[in-house]
Amino acid sequence: MGISPVDFYSCLADHNVIFFTGVPDSLLKEFCLCVDDKVPKERHVITANEGNAVAMAAGYHLGTGKLPLVYMQNSGLGNAVNPLLSLCDPDVYSIPMLIMIGWRGEPGFPDEPQHVKQGKIQLELLETMDIPYVVISKDERNIKQKITTGIEQTIKENRPFVFLIKRGTFEKYRIPEPIIDNSLMTREESLETILSQLPNDCIIVSTTGLTSREIFEIREKNREPHFRDFLTVGSMGHCSSIAHGISIAQPNRQVICIDGDGSLIMHMGSLSTVGKLKPPNFFHVLINNYVHESVGGQETSAKFIDMVNLVKSNGYRSVFSVEDGSRLKSQLEDFLKSNGPCFLEIRVRPGSRNDLGRPTVKPVDNKIAFMDFLKK
Repeated sequence: MGISPVDFYSCLADHNVIFFTGVPDSLLKEFCLCVDDKVPKERHVITANEGNAVAMAAGYHLGTGKLPLVYMQNSGLGNAVNPLLSLCDPDVYSIPMLIMIGWRGEPGFPDEPQHVKQGKIQLELLETMDIPYVVISKDERNIKQKITTGIEQTIKENRPFVFLIKRGTFEKYRIPEPIIDNSLMTREESLETILSQLPNDCIIVSTTGLTSREIFEIREKNREPHFRDFLTVGSMGHCSSIAHGISIAQPNRQVICIDGDGSLIMHMGSLSTVGKLKPPNFFHVLINNYVHESVGGQETSAKFIDMVNLVKSNGYRSVFSVEDGSRLKSQLEDFLKSNGPCFLEIRVRPGSRNDLGRPTVKPVDNKIAFMDFLKK
């Protein structure tokens, strides 16, 4: 038996914790679904990145005097280090807030490669940052006392306090299944078309999560090599900057960045750097399903953004958008013939196969093979 998300939320609400913000995490999915179900939209805000969430929570506290809660995956803690230490720390503004962190890569529990290091040093990192914490698991018998103690400490000391959440802590929280527009392509269908259209000598950089996993599986199914693809298994939001750096280093080859909406939004400022330098061999594909699918399907802010005009305003030379699968092939032809930097938004429906696997090639081996390919 795990902890009821409703019980956890109710304990927070009983202590007047009524503002929630953060970036979704699969370990916190059930709690976040509960919050989304019970809290008005203006008091539950999914931000572009974790640093944004800490700053927003600080602003809420400054404006109300009340205690906010920020949630994130531990791999996102890096995005939050700066505002936690240079804004909220007792040596600066001394701002209290609760931080709920999903402990991916906890020692002794197998996880994806990008979580291993972060999980290994998680406790040491919090101690180095001088942020008090408590570890919470599904076997807790005194969960209300732990929550109360954390709330009392953060208020008394005017500093952040962390609830570090282990895998499997929360019970299932059931909500109605979302309505999905089945007229749109799936992401995997769009990737099949993209990979079939690309020249054999082009360079591919794909974003973290399900996109890279599907690319790996498509290559396996088609008995194709993996060395052309740099599968960015971590560092969410940075695949376009990785691709941009490669485009500068390899000016005579097409570089294709395959991005997601949550990733692009997380570090949207990278668009302006591309637009400033205008690498002619940089081709940016956005597969937009409007959700953080890898961690539970929570909405991104993509449906409020005019991606075409956003990218144009950042200086990309050519911008395309498509949602009709029958038009994707012709749009790809025009896209790849254009002078970069170019951008192609492909709108797809959420969802992936239940039997989708994970890359069987280690990241460091992917890197070595990829760099050998770049030397050719």
